[in-house]
Amino acid sequence: MNISASYLRSRLAVVAMIMIAMSGALIPVEGAARDERGPVTNLPLPRFVSMKAAEGNVRRGPSLTHKIDWVFKRRGMPLEITAEYGHWRRVRDRDGAGGWVHYALLSGARTVLIEEDMLTVHARPDSGAPVTAAFELGVVARLGKCEVSWCSISAGGYRGWAPKEKLWGVAPDELRD
Repeated sequence: MNISASYLRSRLAVVAMIMIAMSGALIPVEGAARDERGPVTNLPLPRFVSMKAAEGNVRRGPSLTHKIDWVFKRRGMPLEITAEYGHWRRVRDRDGAGGWVHYALLSGARTVLIEEDMLTVHARPDSGAPVTAAFELGVVARLGKCEVSWCSISAGGYRGWAPKEKLWGVAPDELRD
């Protein structure tokens, strides 16, 4: 069987167009409405989760056959899910780095990353309230209740209320009981 080069090029072009179209379906549109839902879980996209595992491979695509780009190595680190495909979730970290991670490596337990060095937390959601602790830049804290501008956080046996804009891992408009 003799296949011409032009026939092969046309077939490869069709395959390439199909792959581009399919990958576009997995990429969320910037500025998309916050009421978008994941096709697998029907949970909101984007949404925050945390790393359940101490290590998690980050892949270029949603399968074990895709290349591992790097490894997340911080249990509890907050991540933002931006897409879903089967058992895979596309995530990004605070710096925007990310890729596809198997859902078994993720937890719904909410954490935040402290974005200010020596961030003081208060006894109440009020900057005039007594300071209960100070957290270093980069500390991963457990997220509790969130009001309009403040969230309750805890880490290392200390807890208090922090301004929401000093935390990564919680949406600016998010309220939590």
